[in-house]
Amino acid sequence: MSNILVGVTGGIAAYKSAYLVREFVRAGHNVKVMMTKKAESFVSHTTFEALSLNPVLRENNTPTPISHIDYSSWADVCIIAPATANTIGKINAGIADNELLSTILALKCPLVLAPAMNTNMYSNTIVQENIRSLQSKGIYMILPASGLLACQTEGEGKMQDPDIIAEKVLNILNSENDLSLKIENDMLSGLTILITAGPTKEYIDPVRYITNKSSGKMGYALAEEAYKMGANVILISGEVNIKSDIPNIQKIVSAEDMYNAFLSFYNEADIIIMAAAVADYFPVYENKKIKKNDNELVLHLQKTKDILSYAGTHKKENQVLVGFAAETNNMEEYAKQKLEKKKADIIAANDVSRKDIGFDSIDNEITLFFADGSITHTGKQSKQDIAKIILAESAILHSEKNK
Repeated sequence: MSNILVGVTGGIAAYKSAYLVREFVRAGHNVKVMMTKKAESFVSHTTFEALSLNPVLRENNTPTPISHIDYSSWADVCIIAPATANTIGKINAGIADNELLSTILALKCPLVLAPAMNTNMYSNTIVQENIRSLQSKGIYMILPASGLLACQTEGEGKMQDPDIIAEKVLNILNSENDLSLKIENDMLSGLTILITAGPTKEYIDPVRYITNKSSGKMGYALAEEAYKMGANVILISGEVNIKSDIPNIQKIVSAEDMYNAFLSFYNEADIIIMAAAVADYFPVYENKKIKKNDNELVLHLQKTKDILSYAGTHKKENQVLVGFAAETNNMEEYAKQKLEKKKADIIAANDVSRKDIGFDSIDNEITLFFADGSITHTGKQSKQDIAKIILAESAILHSEKNK
């Protein structure tokens, strides 16, 4: 049983928060709620008091003069749902001009935000920068879904359903409390971590190329989390639509580019994590645009250099090598084969045939296969949380290798 603090801000999705509170109470947790004044124009505080069996912390009606300290000290985890653009911006700026924001500044437990707003507001550069900034500070995000919004427009901005939010919050709570997965903020301090991310593009002619569905989100999540933990991060990235504050990003296009960049840095790395989706083959390049003149176009493909195999063959005894296996079938069998063949220390395998995880999704579900035969299942979590698990396991293994 845990103490869960639910914050409700002024958006139409506030009605869903009542169902969220009910989910937590049904699961046997203690729940307290805090509301902004604007939130009360959508849902009455009496609804939350009836569901939680606790007083609601709200504007100009606080149980005690220091209720924001009492509530923040009580909580094991805090979830703000919905989190409006206004609230997200104020949290990022450290503003505390209401009881909810004052409580957030005093928190010592994990903070989770579930944004909900109009799609144009959500895609606004300032809002996106605020979200990334908060993620870089260790705040969890349960990013919105796409769908029909209250304003009758279609797009991103719809708050995730209460059962999904509840599951993710409890996963975060469990991972924070699981000592085997907990990693100190400075555990990676002083280590150099080389990470590859994103797809490669293999050009057929000056205007056409072959690529894959990798968005780079998993690799960038690994890089961002490692950077927050104090590591010296070298990120080798294919072309992606992700902005990052990582200071050392090596941009590449093709598999050959990634191989050459890898050769430049792998010797200095303590931990190598190969999260990129590198092409297995590249076409014979035509200098001029291929003209359409037949019913068929035959491409002649050549094998690319196997970067993971090179890394496994040439890694030092004290280096940790993590590879990824994106599979659509026989995941365990293929992952174990890859682990042995590539001489990796860990293979992180996931089922990319699923629509709810993997390529371009905000979530993932990974099974970690270790060279000693052990296996760890992460369950479905955000890619940021999956990244923390992979980094924790890599750091532990590095520590054991360097005793």
